[in-house]
Amino acid sequence: MPRFRTFLSYATFMTDATKPATHLNRRRALGMAAALPFALAGSRKTAAAAPVPRSCVLTPQAVEGPFYFDPHLVRSDVTEGRPGVPLVLRMTVLEAGPCAPLTGARVVIWSAGADGEYSGYTGGPGGSRSAGTFLRGTQMTDQVGQVTFRTVYPAYYPGRTPHIHFKVFLDDRNVLMGQTYFPDGLSEYLFSNVSAYRSQSLARDTFNSTDMLARMDPDRLAFCDIREAVDHYVATLIVSVDRQGVVMSGGPDGAPPRRRPPGGFRWAPPPGSPPGLHRSTEPAIIVPGVPLADQHPT
Repeated sequence: MPRFRTFLSYATFMTDATKPATHLNRRRALGMAAALPFALAGSRKTAAAAPVPRSCVLTPQAVEGPFYFDPHLVRSDVTEGRPGVPLVLRMTVLEAGPCAPLTGARVVIWSAGADGEYSGYTGGPGGSRSAGTFLRGTQMTDQVGQVTFRTVYPAYYPGRTPHIHFKVFLDDRNVLMGQTYFPDGLSEYLFSNVSAYRSQSLARDTFNSTDMLARMDPDRLAFCDIREAVDHYVATLIVSVDRQGVVMSGGPDGAPPRRRPPGGFRWAPPPGSPPGLHRSTEPAIIVPGVPLADQHPT
Protein backbone atom coordinates (compact mmCIF):
# COMPACT_ATOMS: atom_id res chain seq x y z
CA MET A 1 0.00 0.00 0.00
CA PRO A 2 1.57 3.37 -1.02
CA ARG A 3 2.42 5.84 1.68
CA PHE A 4 1.65 9.53 1.48
CA ARG A 5 4.08 12.18 2.62
CA THR A 6 2.25 15.42 3.23
CA PHE A 7 2.72 18.74 4.95
CA LEU A 8 -0.57 20.04 6.24
CA SER A 9 -1.06 23.43 7.80
CA TYR A 10 -3.93 24.07 10.15
CA ALA A 11 -5.62 25.98 7.35
CA THR A 12 -5.80 22.77 5.32
CA PHE A 13 -8.35 21.24 7.67
CA MET A 14 -9.97 24.28 9.27
CA THR A 15 -13.73 24.29 9.32
CA ASP A 16 -15.96 27.07 10.60
CA ALA A 17 -19.56 26.93 11.64
CA THR A 18 -20.20 29.64 9.07
CA LYS A 19 -18.87 27.50 6.20
CA PRO A 20 -20.92 24.86 4.39
CA ALA A 21 -20.42 21.23 5.44
CA THR A 22 -17.41 19.63 3.77
CA HIS A 23 -16.74 15.97 3.08
CA LEU A 24 -13.34 15.56 4.72
CA ASN A 25 -11.24 12.62 3.64
CA ARG A 26 -7.60 11.89 2.98
CA ARG A 27 -7.89 12.30 -0.80
CA ARG A 28 -9.36 15.78 -0.41
CA ALA A 29 -6.76 16.67 2.19
CA LEU A 30 -3.92 15.60 -0.08
CA GLY A 31 -5.33 17.64 -2.94
CA MET A 32 -5.54 20.69 -0.74
CA ALA A 33 -2.02 20.08 0.54
CA ALA A 34 -0.73 20.07 -3.05
CA ALA A 35 -1.74 23.72 -3.36
CA LEU A 36 -0.23 24.64 0.00
CA PRO A 37 3.31 25.57 -1.23
CA PHE A 38 1.81 28.26 -3.47
CA ALA A 39 -0.23 29.62 -0.58
CA LEU A 40 2.84 29.63 1.64
CA ALA A 41 4.87 31.40 -1.02
CA GLY A 42 2.27 34.15 -1.16
CA SER A 43 2.23 34.48 2.60
CA ARG A 44 6.03 34.81 2.69
CA LYS A 45 5.86 37.71 0.25
CA THR A 46 3.22 39.40 2.37
CA ALA A 47 5.23 38.81 5.54
CA ALA A 48 8.36 40.28 3.93
CA ALA A 49 6.50 43.50 3.23
CA ALA A 50 4.91 43.68 6.66
CA PRO A 51 6.57 45.60 9.53
CA VAL A 52 6.46 42.57 11.84
CA PRO A 53 6.60 38.97 10.54
CA ARG A 54 3.77 36.75 11.74
CA SER A 55 6.19 34.43 13.54
CA CYS A 56 7.44 37.34 15.66
CA VAL A 57 4.02 38.46 16.86
CA LEU A 58 3.43 37.72 20.53
CA THR A 59 1.78 34.31 21.00
CA PRO A 60 -1.56 34.76 22.78
CA GLN A 61 -1.85 33.71 26.40
CA ALA A 62 -4.26 30.96 27.39
CA VAL A 63 -5.60 29.73 30.70
CA GLU A 64 -3.67 27.16 32.69
CA GLY A 65 -6.66 24.88 33.05
CA PRO A 66 -7.47 22.60 35.98
CA PHE A 67 -4.94 19.83 35.22
CA TYR A 68 -1.56 21.53 35.59
CA PHE A 69 1.30 20.44 37.76
CA ASP A 70 5.01 20.44 37.01
CA PRO A 71 6.95 17.34 38.13
CA HIS A 72 10.16 18.86 36.65
CA LEU A 73 10.82 15.76 34.54
CA VAL A 74 13.50 16.78 32.04
CA ARG A 75 12.81 14.49 29.11
CA SER A 76 11.99 14.43 25.42
CA ASP A 77 9.80 11.31 25.44
CA VAL A 78 6.80 11.94 27.70
CA THR A 79 4.63 9.02 26.61
CA GLU A 80 5.39 6.54 29.43
CA GLY A 81 3.97 3.85 27.17
CA ARG A 82 0.56 5.46 26.73
CA PRO A 83 -1.35 4.36 23.61
CA GLY A 84 -2.13 6.74 20.79
CA VAL A 85 -0.87 8.02 17.46
CA PRO A 86 2.82 8.94 17.84
CA LEU A 87 3.39 12.69 17.66
CA VAL A 88 6.63 14.67 17.63
CA LEU A 89 6.07 18.25 18.81
CA ARG A 90 8.79 20.70 17.76
CA MET A 91 8.61 24.14 19.29
CA THR A 92 10.77 27.16 18.50
CA VAL A 93 10.81 29.92 21.12
CA LEU A 94 11.52 33.43 19.86
CA GLU A 95 11.53 36.85 21.47
CA ALA A 96 8.62 38.79 20.01
CA GLY A 97 9.70 41.95 18.23
CA PRO A 98 13.37 41.29 17.47
CA CYS A 99 12.45 37.74 16.45
CA ALA A 100 15.61 36.35 18.05
CA PRO A 101 15.75 32.73 19.26
CA LEU A 102 15.77 32.31 23.03
CA THR A 103 18.41 29.89 24.28
CA GLY A 104 18.02 28.25 27.67
CA ALA A 105 14.29 28.90 28.05
CA ARG A 106 12.47 26.14 29.92
CA VAL A 107 9.41 24.75 28.12
CA VAL A 108 6.82 22.62 29.94
CA ILE A 109 4.10 20.64 28.17
CA TRP A 110 1.13 18.58 29.39
CA SER A 111 -1.92 17.12 27.67
CA ALA A 112 -4.66 14.53 27.76
CA GLY A 113 -4.00 11.16 26.20
CA ALA A 114 -5.94 9.14 23.63
CA ASP A 115 -8.58 8.41 26.27
CA GLY A 116 -9.06 12.12 27.05
CA GLU A 117 -7.48 11.81 30.50
CA TYR A 118 -4.70 13.78 32.23
CA SER A 119 -2.18 12.21 34.55
CA GLY A 120 -2.18 12.98 38.26
CA TYR A 121 -5.82 13.98 38.68
CA THR A 122 -8.91 11.94 39.44
CA GLY A 123 -12.58 12.76 39.13
CA GLY A 124 -14.57 14.65 36.55
CA PRO A 125 -14.08 14.95 32.78
CA GLY A 126 -10.40 14.86 31.92
CA GLY A 127 -9.36 13.27 35.20
CA SER A 128 -7.33 10.06 35.06
CA ARG A 129 -8.28 6.71 36.51
CA SER A 130 -4.63 6.15 37.42
CA ALA A 131 -1.88 8.22 38.98
CA GLY A 132 1.34 9.05 37.20
CA THR A 133 3.12 11.71 35.20
CA PHE A 134 2.42 10.56 31.65
CA LEU A 135 2.35 13.19 28.90
CA ARG A 136 4.16 15.73 31.06
CA GLY A 137 7.73 16.92 30.60
CA THR A 138 10.10 19.84 30.36
CA GLN A 139 13.17 20.77 28.32
CA MET A 140 15.53 23.69 27.79
CA THR A 141 15.69 25.34 24.39
CA ASP A 142 18.88 24.87 22.37
CA GLN A 143 21.02 27.44 20.52
CA VAL A 144 18.28 28.08 17.96
CA GLY A 145 15.47 28.20 20.53
CA GLN A 146 14.09 24.74 19.82
CA VAL A 147 12.77 21.85 21.90
CA THR A 148 11.37 18.52 20.71
CA PHE A 149 8.93 16.29 22.58
CA ARG A 150 7.71 12.80 21.70
CA THR A 151 4.11 12.44 22.82
CA VAL A 152 0.80 11.14 21.43
CA TYR A 153 -1.88 12.95 19.47
CA PRO A 154 -4.24 14.35 22.14
CA ALA A 155 -7.91 13.44 22.30
CA TYR A 156 -10.91 15.57 23.11
CA TYR A 157 -12.85 15.55 26.37
CA PRO A 158 -16.21 17.19 27.19
CA GLY A 159 -16.16 20.87 26.40
CA ARG A 160 -12.69 20.91 24.82
CA THR A 161 -11.19 20.37 21.40
CA PRO A 162 -7.83 18.47 21.21
CA HIS A 163 -4.96 20.62 22.46
CA ILE A 164 -1.56 20.55 24.19
CA HIS A 165 -0.77 22.98 27.02
CA PHE A 166 2.62 24.64 27.32
CA LYS A 167 4.47 27.14 29.48
CA VAL A 168 7.69 29.02 28.80
CA PHE A 169 9.98 30.07 31.66
CA LEU A 170 12.91 32.50 31.55
CA ASP A 171 15.05 32.56 34.70
CA ASP A 172 12.24 30.77 36.56
CA ARG A 173 9.71 33.41 35.48
CA ASN A 174 6.67 32.12 33.61
CA VAL A 175 6.57 34.47 30.60
CA LEU A 176 3.99 32.61 28.50
CA MET A 177 1.20 30.14 29.13
CA GLY A 178 -0.50 28.79 26.03
CA GLN A 179 -2.28 25.98 24.22
CA THR A 180 -1.72 24.65 20.72
CA TYR A 181 -4.50 23.20 18.59
CA PHE A 182 -4.78 20.63 15.79
CA PRO A 183 -6.71 20.37 12.48
CA ASP A 184 -10.26 19.20 13.04
CA GLY A 185 -10.25 17.07 9.90
CA LEU A 186 -7.18 15.09 10.91
CA SER A 187 -8.49 14.71 14.45
CA GLU A 188 -11.79 13.29 13.18
CA TYR A 189 -9.99 10.85 10.92
CA LEU A 190 -7.77 9.54 13.72
CA PHE A 191 -10.57 9.36 16.28
CA SER A 192 -12.68 7.36 13.82
CA ASN A 193 -9.99 4.96 12.65
CA VAL A 194 -7.57 4.29 15.53
CA SER A 195 -8.74 1.99 18.32
CA ALA A 196 -6.95 3.89 21.11
CA TYR A 197 -9.33 6.82 20.55
CA ARG A 198 -12.51 4.78 20.09
CA SER A 199 -12.68 3.77 23.76
CA GLN A 200 -14.24 7.08 24.83
CA SER A 201 -17.81 6.64 26.00
CA LEU A 202 -18.82 10.23 25.18
CA ALA A 203 -19.08 11.60 21.66
CA ARG A 204 -17.06 14.66 20.74
CA ASP A 205 -19.08 17.78 21.49
CA THR A 206 -16.56 20.56 20.81
CA PHE A 207 -14.56 21.51 17.73
CA ASN A 208 -11.99 24.23 17.08
CA SER A 209 -14.66 26.66 15.92
CA THR A 210 -16.83 26.04 19.00
CA ASP A 211 -14.12 25.78 21.66
CA MET A 212 -14.31 28.97 23.71
CA LEU A 213 -10.54 29.04 24.32
CA ALA A 214 -9.50 28.24 20.75
CA ARG A 215 -11.77 31.04 19.59
CA MET A 216 -9.76 33.45 21.73
CA ASP A 217 -6.97 33.05 19.14
CA PRO A 218 -8.73 34.36 15.99
CA ASP A 219 -5.43 34.77 14.11
CA ARG A 220 -4.55 31.15 14.90
CA LEU A 221 -1.05 32.07 16.06
CA ALA A 222 -1.00 29.08 18.41
CA PHE A 223 -2.39 26.54 15.91
CA CYS A 224 0.34 24.10 14.92
CA ASP A 225 1.37 22.99 11.45
CA ILE A 226 1.43 19.23 11.03
CA ARG A 227 2.88 16.76 8.55
CA GLU A 228 3.09 13.00 8.20
CA ALA A 229 6.42 11.19 8.70
CA VAL A 230 7.21 7.49 8.32
CA ASP A 231 6.07 6.34 11.76
CA HIS A 232 4.61 9.44 13.41
CA TYR A 233 3.15 12.89 12.83
CA VAL A 234 5.29 16.00 13.26
CA ALA A 235 3.68 19.15 14.68
CA THR A 236 5.63 22.40 14.59
CA LEU A 237 4.88 25.60 16.46
CA ILE A 238 6.67 28.94 16.69
CA VAL A 239 6.16 30.55 20.09
CA SER A 240 6.94 34.25 20.50
CA VAL A 241 7.27 35.60 24.02
CA ASP A 242 7.82 38.89 25.80
CA ARG A 243 11.11 38.58 27.67
CA GLN A 244 9.81 40.93 30.37
CA GLY A 245 6.40 39.31 30.63
CA VAL A 246 5.13 37.67 33.80
CA VAL A 247 2.24 35.23 33.96
CA MET A 248 0.48 34.68 37.24
CA SER A 249 -0.07 30.96 37.72
CA GLY A 250 -1.60 29.20 40.68
CA GLY A 251 -0.83 25.64 39.62
CA PRO A 252 1.13 23.24 41.83
CA ASP A 253 4.80 22.44 41.47
CA GLY A 254 6.41 19.09 42.14
CA ALA A 255 4.27 16.05 43.06
CA PRO A 256 0.83 15.65 41.49
CA PRO A 257 -2.27 16.38 43.54
CA ARG A 258 -4.51 13.47 44.42
CA ARG A 259 -7.72 14.97 43.13
CA ARG A 260 -8.86 17.49 40.61
CA PRO A 261 -8.86 20.96 42.23
CA PRO A 262 -12.33 22.12 43.30
CA GLY A 263 -13.96 24.72 41.11
CA GLY A 264 -12.05 23.64 38.00
CA PHE A 265 -13.12 24.94 34.64
CA ARG A 266 -16.49 23.57 33.63
CA TRP A 267 -18.14 24.78 30.49
CA ALA A 268 -20.40 23.62 27.73
CA PRO A 269 -19.78 24.30 24.06
CA PRO A 270 -21.35 27.47 22.67
CA PRO A 271 -24.88 27.12 21.28
CA GLY A 272 -25.26 25.77 17.78
CA SER A 273 -24.28 22.59 16.06
CA PRO A 274 -20.59 21.71 15.51
CA PRO A 275 -19.00 22.14 12.07
CA GLY A 276 -20.15 19.83 9.31
CA LEU A 277 -17.53 17.11 9.53
CA HIS A 278 -18.40 13.82 7.83
CA ARG A 279 -16.62 10.52 8.28
CA SER A 280 -14.61 9.40 5.27
CA THR A 281 -15.81 6.33 3.35
CA GLU A 282 -12.45 5.80 1.63
CA PRO A 283 -10.44 2.61 2.19
CA ALA A 284 -8.08 2.84 5.14
CA ILE A 285 -4.73 4.55 4.64
CA ILE A 286 -1.97 3.68 7.05
CA VAL A 287 -1.81 5.97 10.06
CA PRO A 288 1.90 6.42 10.79
CA GLY A 289 3.11 4.55 13.86
CA VAL A 290 -0.16 2.64 14.37
CA PRO A 291 -0.38 -1.12 13.57
CA LEU A 292 -3.02 -2.00 10.99
CA ALA A 293 -4.68 -4.22 13.59
CA ASP A 294 -5.39 -1.07 15.63
CA GLN A 295 -6.96 0.80 12.72
CA HIS A 296 -10.69 0.46 12.16
CA PRO A 297 -11.89 2.29 9.04
CA THR A 298 -15.53 3.27 9.14
